[in-house]
Amino acid sequence: EERHVRANDRDYNEKFPYADNHIRTCKYNVFTFLPINLFEQFQRAANAYFLVLLILQLIPEISSLSWVTTTVPLVMVLLITAVKDATDDYNEKWMNVRVGDIIKLENNHFVTADILLLSSSEPYGLCYIETAELDGETNLKVRQALTVTSDLGADITKLVDFNGEVICEPPNNKLDKFTGTLYWRDNKYPLDNEKMLLRGCVLRNTEWCFGMVVFAGLQTKLMQNCGRTKFKRTSIDKLMNTLVLWIFGFLVCMGVILAIGNTIWEQKVGRSFSVYLLWDEPIRNNNVVFSGFLTFWSYIIILNTMVPISLYVSVEVIRLGHSYFINWDRKMYYIQKDTPAEARTTTLNEELGQVEFIFSDKTGTLTQNIMVFNKCSINGKSYGTSSRTACVDFSFNPLSDRKFKFHDHSLLEAIKMEEPSVQDFFRLLALCHTVMPEEKNEGDLVYQAQSPDEGALVTAARNFGFVFRSRTPETVTLYEMGTAVNYQLLAILDFNNVRKRMSVIVRNPAGHIKLYCKGADTIIFDRLDPSNHVLMNTTSEHLYVGFYTTCSSLTVTHSKQPHSHSQQADSQSLTASTASQSLTLLGATAVEDKLQEGVPETIACLTLANIKIWVLTGDKLETAMNIGYSCNMLRDDMNEVFIISGHSAHALEPELEQVLLETACLCKTVICCRVTPMQKAQVVELVKTNKMAVTLAIGDGANDVSMIKTAHIGVGISGQEGMQAVLASDYSFAQFRYLQRLLLVHGRWSYFRMCNFLFYFFYKNFAFTLVHFWFGFFCGFSAQTVYDQWFITLFNIVYTSLPVLAMGLFDQDVNEANSHRYPSLYRPGQLNVLFNKRQFFLCTLQGVGTSFLLFFIPYGAFCLVARDDGSHISDQQAFAVIISTSLVIVVSVQIGLDTYYWTAVNHVFVWGSLAVYFAILFAMHSDGLFSIFPSHFPFIGTARNCLTQKSVWLVIMLTTVACVMPGLAVRFLKTDLYPTLTDKIQQLRHKLNKFHRHVTNRN
Repeated sequence: EERHVRANDRDYNEKFPYADNHIRTCKYNVFTFLPINLFEQFQRAANAYFLVLLILQLIPEISSLSWVTTTVPLVMVLLITAVKDATDDYNEKWMNVRVGDIIKLENNHFVTADILLLSSSEPYGLCYIETAELDGETNLKVRQALTVTSDLGADITKLVDFNGEVICEPPNNKLDKFTGTLYWRDNKYPLDNEKMLLRGCVLRNTEWCFGMVVFAGLQTKLMQNCGRTKFKRTSIDKLMNTLVLWIFGFLVCMGVILAIGNTIWEQKVGRSFSVYLLWDEPIRNNNVVFSGFLTFWSYIIILNTMVPISLYVSVEVIRLGHSYFINWDRKMYYIQKDTPAEARTTTLNEELGQVEFIFSDKTGTLTQNIMVFNKCSINGKSYGTSSRTACVDFSFNPLSDRKFKFHDHSLLEAIKMEEPSVQDFFRLLALCHTVMPEEKNEGDLVYQAQSPDEGALVTAARNFGFVFRSRTPETVTLYEMGTAVNYQLLAILDFNNVRKRMSVIVRNPAGHIKLYCKGADTIIFDRLDPSNHVLMNTTSEHLYVGFYTTCSSLTVTHSKQPHSHSQQADSQSLTASTASQSLTLLGATAVEDKLQEGVPETIACLTLANIKIWVLTGDKLETAMNIGYSCNMLRDDMNEVFIISGHSAHALEPELEQVLLETACLCKTVICCRVTPMQKAQVVELVKTNKMAVTLAIGDGANDVSMIKTAHIGVGISGQEGMQAVLASDYSFAQFRYLQRLLLVHGRWSYFRMCNFLFYFFYKNFAFTLVHFWFGFFCGFSAQTVYDQWFITLFNIVYTSLPVLAMGLFDQDVNEANSHRYPSLYRPGQLNVLFNKRQFFLCTLQGVGTSFLLFFIPYGAFCLVARDDGSHISDQQAFAVIISTSLVIVVSVQIGLDTYYWTAVNHVFVWGSLAVYFAILFAMHSDGLFSIFPSHFPFIGTARNCLTQKSVWLVIMLTTVACVMPGLAVRFLKTDLYPTLTDKIQQLRHKLNKFHRHVTNRN
């Protein structure tokens, strides 16, 4: 439905449900933060599960633990997450603007709403804007007010009296389209996107402008585009969720077994104790089944630490650390542009170590996207020779660009001889474009081009004497060999992915109307007059392999101005299309785009890592193949090469897409040329959906955004085509060669660290928790705990949290040099062998075995043993101290054995955590705490009396060795009998280090 907006009439506009300009980009305020944040956090299954446990612990009949044991970890997890959420939250608003208001904007100010430009400080109602916040493009764009409103100028009286009404499209998210009509003074004026300034733009090089608010607040196009970004989850995330469900199922099974045991024990044995320990009321009525039911819930509470509450928080902390390591990596910092690498997400780091397919754009990604006009073909003659020839002297032209180099003097001679075909060729390059000139000083021209190749062509025309000097909405001014020539601009149709060409219609000073057209060779050749057949064949031979080639043509129309130029864009398009069917070929340009530094070496290294690289480009086949040869993707000895053109897009239809995929995957090199942005995304989606493989897409331009968002991982190159690819990406940097380090070093380390962390994390939790299971057989399945409640509370959040975080953050099996030297080290991540369901079963088995030994070795050692003074040593609390001390030492020794790379942080965290354990243990059993909290710390001197016995330490040492040795023996056997590449490299490194020490000692 249409939108009606009347200027300077709030009463009228308020009749409609239009949004005001108050935008809350934050989710919370002071009053809503706590309830909303808690509600969001309890949407997570793990948090909700522990909340239920907390409620169960408040029921005395089923809980043998204090509510503190669950409350403290849960509160810490909620608090850490809440602080993170609050830090990320922010508020930004322009509250006082309403639809229909006329507002003033000044230079370098943000546009506060979607406004219709009325007037500006520049001639003809022009203004310049930067749209980086919208589309990432940093080049200036021009907007122009209607002639009838530009006369309003800065006259406040006229602006206040302005009562025009806009009828336009409803709010939508199309940034490049706007249709509407202005009704004013009994006339109507068509409106399009060139008359609009959108919220988020910045006014540049314009002192002031006035505009009428059409869309405000949440109805602006910027906010309409702020939909939810697709959440990308790693394979490890999905696996963790599955494993947590498995653990919960295992927990229920343990609870059922122990509940059945309690029922049997109460029926057969418990009756004998009823004289000393009265049954609860239900059991007095011989309801032992109900006793088992209560015991089930009691053991669910006691064994809940198998489902680790701190797992997700620990994972996020580790991922955050890995992201900072990427951001801080000076070897991925591009000093020429002061551009560091940036991890724009923290959730995909370990996925970087599992990539199997890379989909890469060519222009600006593999190449520098710094275009140089190198060669051209004009009227069948080729110009441009080797760079070994002396540069052309352009000193005759005071407006030439001194940085421009050309190496064929014959072209300059043709210009000076005033050859018509050569003049028309450069006249076309100077007229057919959307470049904006800036002249800061006299003769000091700076061109603002929307693409580097367009800037290169205009600069070439400038140096050869056809200088684009200025433009207005109706005219373009050239300096042709020093003479100012004004062309009346009748129509302009920009390049797009559908037309693949650009056309302008101008009237020259002689009154002739000409259409100039430039574009892709296939598009131009299809529209040439038949008389150009011979010239077309000659020019085709000059289409230089490996260069960006643009064909140029013109046609002369009737001298009467076509009526369509006063109509809207659809009419102009029809007229231009009709006029461009019998074109005269002028020639072709060749713009060179060289490879970035290190691209061939990077591709070769990634190929050795078993990563398949597919190039998806919009360029023609010859250019794509030439780049393929340049970067070693194509070699003459290759037999398995797959090259497909976008014209074969029908192969992406369902009935043939599987054939395409299987054929492409059989080949070593795949290049897709002449593909559109949508086709790029389709290719990525095809592989992503049908192959159990991690995909990565890398590009630098707006046409790469769709495939960057489609892939599992999107990487943006901050290059010459703006920042839109970067803004849509998960990771960004300035050079393609940094991709090797991102994957083979950061990605591989992140995957290795996360897998080691998860293996150890689940192992220690099973070892810690299942001691209660074994104890159940000796306490009548009464849900009595082995450890005291403080140890249960502090084990995961104090005693073992920091060592495992240090391992997850800093560990490395091989150093970065060997990661580059041996790309095959990347293979385990692709096969997902370091942590999977099998590895989870093994770590669970190891944890169960450790818990068994932790309980039964001290039990067997002390069940019939007395202390040196003759008193009994096996009281329940002393037994708990022995097991808890053994557990902390075992898991500390185990993490020491599992850590490949020790840093000072690892030492501090591992040995520091042990020291903290003993400090807290002795403090809890001290006279001081008992005197302050007698009900919470009743076991005075238990730790001191127990740990002063030599036999206790002997048992602790025996338990530690028994728990650690089986895993250590298996590791040594595997390393010796079935060494992996990592094992071989580690052994080689140790031998080299030993040799270097030996040489040093001899010297």
